[in-house]
Amino acid sequence: MERIEMNLIDKINDKSAKIGVIGLGYVGLPLAIEFTNAGYEVTGVDVDQKKVDLINSGKNYISDIKDSILNKAVNNNLLKATTDYSMVKELDAISICVPTPLNKEKNPDISYIVSVMDEIKDFIHEDMLIVLESTTYPGSTKELILPYITKKEELIAGKNICLCFSPERIDPGNKTYNTNNTPKVIGGVTKKCSEIGKKLYSKIIKDVIVVSSTETAEMVKLLENTFRAINIGLANEVAIMCEKLGINAWEVIDAAGTKPFGFMKFIPGPGLGGHCIPIDPYYLSWKLKTLDYDARFIKLAGEINTQMPLHVTNLITTGLNKIQKPISGSKILIIGVAYKKDINDYRESPALDIIELLQKSDSIIEYYDPYVPKLTFKNTELNSIKKINAKKLKEFDACVVITNHSNIDYKLIAENCRLIIDTRDSMKLFDKNNILRLGVG
Repeated sequence: MERIEMNLIDKINDKSAKIGVIGLGYVGLPLAIEFTNAGYEVTGVDVDQKKVDLINSGKNYISDIKDSILNKAVNNNLLKATTDYSMVKELDAISICVPTPLNKEKNPDISYIVSVMDEIKDFIHEDMLIVLESTTYPGSTKELILPYITKKEELIAGKNICLCFSPERIDPGNKTYNTNNTPKVIGGVTKKCSEIGKKLYSKIIKDVIVVSSTETAEMVKLLENTFRAINIGLANEVAIMCEKLGINAWEVIDAAGTKPFGFMKFIPGPGLGGHCIPIDPYYLSWKLKTLDYDARFIKLAGEINTQMPLHVTNLITTGLNKIQKPISGSKILIIGVAYKKDINDYRESPALDIIELLQKSDSIIEYYDPYVPKLTFKNTELNSIKKINAKKLKEFDACVVITNHSNIDYKLIAENCRLIIDTRDSMKLFDKNNILRLGVG
């Protein structure tokens, strides 16, 4: 047996292994909590001092985590947070969960991963497991992380240190699936690395699927979200088609969804949002460009999905014209700015693009979102209306439903808004002439 197998597996099995999670956002913090739930001592590392202070005070900032569970982990000394990367030298396993956004040219921005490795390169050591969870292009683990290991003569991947990739599968706001019960894919740079990685993650996740390589595991994540992006793009194009044909796209999709085989239901919307679906396909298409291949499906779906905020803005303009109001100077209320229902995350939300387009048209914009009290992006800073009522709604020329949160009173909106543009089919129960629906001709 290799020494790492004896030492690290023993620690994993008896729960004495010290776990580190780098990046304490929507992926990292739930992962850290799952390790504490299993009885491991966890150190979270993040550059954001505010997050670190909140965690060490037992205060939660992620909606998918129960406040009491985080507080218990901190009070039981199973979870602590720090901005000090040197803590890595005391850890037996680390999971890297930092952002991987796109730059202005829609190319991968892997600077956060590189920055982490620059910070920890002097502290990685023998008998250690490193797992990258940040979504990135196939080949990233070996290109970006493995060189930091091979630079140290005493470290040999698969012999005395292990390196794996395991894509995160977080779905914020999902009441059924979370970190604990979502199957986990993992691939190592060697077979031994995969075995050690599976051993650790199996302590917190029931179903761990080992694939043959880090590249395969990286590709799995990109396929999952590219599949979604392309099918949402199809649904969005169907919505536009149905508008032109005088058909109700929502009725079409619901009816097609009754087929028990050969069809999977995807619905249209105002555009893609969040930290995965609008971004991940571009990681794949970028990688393929370096191999002189044009990922045409990804490009086409990207074009359709990217144009949806403009399409919604055109619907708003059309609706205002019908009531003889120019878009310039019109007072417009955006209902919901989070990228999906019942969460507080507005990263890459189509609401941001729609607000920007409306501002360029000289509209007067306010928004209401019970989950997002303050909205800051580019040069815009807005505060949510605290509460909507009949009097307030009547102040606006148009109300635009972008995010269909469950706790919004749609009947109140239907009865008191002069014009409603519904991008989520949230007003389908109200048969009123003042409602203009995406996907309905």
